[in-house]
Amino acid sequence: QVDVTAMAQLFGYVDMTDSGFIAAILSIAFNPFFWNVVARWEHKTRALSRVCGSPHTACYCLGTVILMLNCVRSHCFTEAMKSQPKLEGLDSPWAYCSGLVILAVGTLFVISSFLALGFTGTFLGDYFGILMEAKVTSFPFSVLDNPMYWGSTAVYLGWSLMHASPAGLLLTAVVAISYTIAVLYEG
Repeated sequence: QVDVTAMAQLFGYVDMTDSGFIAAILSIAFNPFFWNVVARWEHKTRALSRVCGSPHTACYCLGTVILMLNCVRSHCFTEAMKSQPKLEGLDSPWAYCSGLVILAVGTLFVISSFLALGFTGTFLGDYFGILMEAKVTSFPFSVLDNPMYWGSTAVYLGWSLMHASPAGLLLTAVVAISYTIAVLYEG
């Protein structure tokens, strides 16, 4: 049997009809959907490469759009947390420090993934025909599959704990689910 008391308590702190919370969910779900659809469309048609004049320019343009969408997602996430109540049990120095450590580890995974893959490797260059010489197996890929996704999820989890936010914890679950679906789709 599963004890759902904690989950029911968490849901009691979150107004899921709040427009900021809904905007956060939509932005979280939209991002991986967008980049997967656009990347597959580019792979089939090469339309972006033709419009931009080269695959590299097209990849850099898509990467820039993805970065901007990620800024919007992070803003919506933060605003949704700020508009919802804190969870008193999490509003402690211990939870804040734990969140800070989780955020730091997540940031390490995200940045080291980017450094290992480069811009075009990070932002779907393979769909543009920009292939790496070999599969990256160095850190963080030697420790974890999809370290960019799970590092990003850890960043949101840490941020949520630092803000003692039940809404943030639920939104982090949405991030994890969205990335899990993306991994299944991309695989």
